[in-house]
Amino acid sequence: MRKILGRLAAALAALVLTSALAAAQSRITVAVGGGACLCYLPTVLAKQLGEFDKAGLAVELVDLKGGSDALKAVLGGSADVVSGYFDHCVNLAAKKQELQAFVVYDRYPGLVLVVSPSHNGEIKSIKDLAGKKVGVSAPGSSTDFFLKYLFKKNGLDPSSAAVIGVGLGATAVAAMEQGQIDAAVMLDPSVTVLQGSHPDLRILSDTRTQKDTLSTFGGEYPGGALYSTTAWVASHEKEVQALTNAIVSTLAWIHSHSPEEIMAKMPDETVGKNKELYLAALKNTIPMYSETGKMDPKGADAVLAVFSEGSPEVAKANIDVSKTFTNKFVDQAKKTTGMNAK
Repeated sequence: MRKILGRLAAALAALVLTSALAAAQSRITVAVGGGACLCYLPTVLAKQLGEFDKAGLAVELVDLKGGSDALKAVLGGSADVVSGYFDHCVNLAAKKQELQAFVVYDRYPGLVLVVSPSHNGEIKSIKDLAGKKVGVSAPGSSTDFFLKYLFKKNGLDPSSAAVIGVGLGATAVAAMEQGQIDAAVMLDPSVTVLQGSHPDLRILSDTRTQKDTLSTFGGEYPGGALYSTTAWVASHEKEVQALTNAIVSTLAWIHSHSPEEIMAKMPDETVGKNKELYLAALKNTIPMYSETGKMDPKGADAVLAVFSEGSPEVAKANIDVSKTFTNKFVDQAKKTTGMNAK
């Protein structure tokens, strides 16, 4: 009888402790602009590794079609934080909407402009896309911004192509293979998946490496980051610090483990059936991930320069780009985790 009572008491104590820990955790909703995309892997991996839990957060990841949809979720109040591309923070500053990135996980954007396999013969340069149907993850997303920038850079009217939202992942690959679109701005693993089936895949622009990013933008160009409204960041510093600690720890984990070990931690539905192609794409993407989580101010300046060139509204807005990001939480994470955030 004593043993039974002892076991019941132990079970009750464990239940109380679990409930207390759950109650102590802050509940945060993070809207992700396409969880299957490798550009967002650090956010998904942080969840898989339990880093958010370790930081005292109960994080719900909401997977959306593209970065613009994730942004709408935060601005509409259905999510707290965006896991998406930093360039939205700059673009929205022109509309007097204050957003602030607090940890950067992509050093390069990883955006790739690819020609549909059935249109290789007719499309050989960006100029050939005028009047064509070009897929992006969602209108108003970073993929759309990138397309318009490339058009402007190549002397084309940014509105000279029909822009079609095709999402990321399997839907984008299907749209390309079925010839529903003539080209698309894609991200890995989708690009590598297409290359696996079509070795002659024509790539018009690629920003998966430092060399290609510098060639395209003239400088480093930050991609994925966690950001929210400036007001939310200021009023939730404890939660922001916890989110930052989790991402910084995850970045350290990524750069100290093999691609195979990283893939093993990802959800099966994210990896998909063809593990070899996913692994190949992951190997291509790992150099893209930040080693520190910090925003390079020169990178933020490059984003502003790109948008100023392509958008008269941004050019005239006199944006103070330093207000669109902060490194103070990463600096604090460095002290907490011992990670060398250069």
